[in-house]
Amino acid sequence: MSTLVPSSKEISRKWYVVDASGQTLGRLATKAASVLSGKLNPQYTPYLDTGDHVIVINAEKVRLTGLKPQSKLYRRYTGFPGGLREESFTRLLNRRPEKILEEAIKGMLPKSKLGRAMGTKLKVYRGDKHPHAAQMPVELKIA
Repeated sequence: MSTLVPSSKEISRKWYVVDASGQTLGRLATKAASVLSGKLNPQYTPYLDTGDHVIVINAEKVRLTGLKPQSKLYRRYTGFPGGLREESFTRLLNRRPEKILEEAIKGMLPKSKLGRAMGTKLKVYRGDKHPHAAQMPVELKIA
């Protein structure tokens, strides 16, 4: 018995839209990352990109539980000496809410060329409108 390995022509990608309003950040990110990596697909192969596209809308309405909104920090390094930059969750949520979701979801993908390819299928938008209506996305429910 041989193992079936899907070719790039056999992989059909679907489009899903996720509404982030009222959703917890981590639970939303794990569900989106599993769809992007293709783990919900019966053709899942660990070394191939068999995942689907994910559109996240209402990124500014995502929430954190407990004391995390006051204490969570996002750090980045500029590359210069003393170039560590920190920004709080609440400030980044006001400035760029898309960045919060992108960082959470892409952080759950593999750290390789394959993971970066999976990350390109993620689209995050601030409001409830998105320009991907032609792809006829299906709503993805998150319990």
